[in-house]
Amino acid sequence: MTTQQIIDQIHEKQSFLCIGLDVDLNKVPKHVLKEDDPIFAFNKAIIDATHHLCVAYKPNTAFYEAYGIRGWEALEKTINYLNENHPEIYTIADAKRGDIGNTSTMYAKAFFEDLGFDSVTVAPYMGKDSVEPFLAFKDKHTILLALTSNLGAFDFQTKTVDGVELYKQVLETSKSWRNSENLMYVVGATKAEFLADIRKIIPDSFLLVPGVGAQGGNLQEVCKYGMNSSVGLLINSSRGIIYASTEKNFAEAAAKKAEALQLQMAVELEHHF
Repeated sequence: MTTQQIIDQIHEKQSFLCIGLDVDLNKVPKHVLKEDDPIFAFNKAIIDATHHLCVAYKPNTAFYEAYGIRGWEALEKTINYLNENHPEIYTIADAKRGDIGNTSTMYAKAFFEDLGFDSVTVAPYMGKDSVEPFLAFKDKHTILLALTSNLGAFDFQTKTVDGVELYKQVLETSKSWRNSENLMYVVGATKAEFLADIRKIIPDSFLLVPGVGAQGGNLQEVCKYGMNSSVGLLINSSRGIIYASTEKNFAEAAAKKAEALQLQMAVELEHHF
């Protein structure tokens, strides 16, 4: 999916919502556990109830890998269901991969070719030869971890080297990599005050922003400092939407939570455009 197609979807749906499909079988409604494939059954119900309110879904692969082969099969069924029934939806494999070149190529093939995701999250710690193999795929995006929302982000990402914070050096350096136009960046919503400086370095790039909802990020603050002329934001909410209820109406409850965010996003879009 091209960047322009994402932008078109945002304006059509008046939403830049990304829903995280992080399925923990300890948290799903009890009746879902009776299904032959409870992970896929849960995802399908969430997708059917919310696809008109969001422009992206982001399964975190750890929540599938933890269940072994049945978890991986559920992930494959989920992405196939999305690609076949909602091809307009942007898909993100939240896998946080990154390794030496030939290994990164194999990771990229796994998510882009075998599973058919539109994008994958990648850790930049090993530098350009660990990231460029992902960037080589046409009409696929690589979403680089830049400034994350966890407490440990301050261990390294904001440390200064030669007077410049490390995350800023990552952003600046990544612009020189081959096919860098295929880059997006992860910036946590709880770091909204950093967005103005980030936009000075990467004014035109899309940002994937987790942390709105359960982690306490503020949508209006993120939009104030992070939105650009192409919107440039995908705001992710996971637990706050998919676990809105543990009753039989869980999908309907998720849709209500998603709609509440979508309506706020429509207001922001009207304000900025």
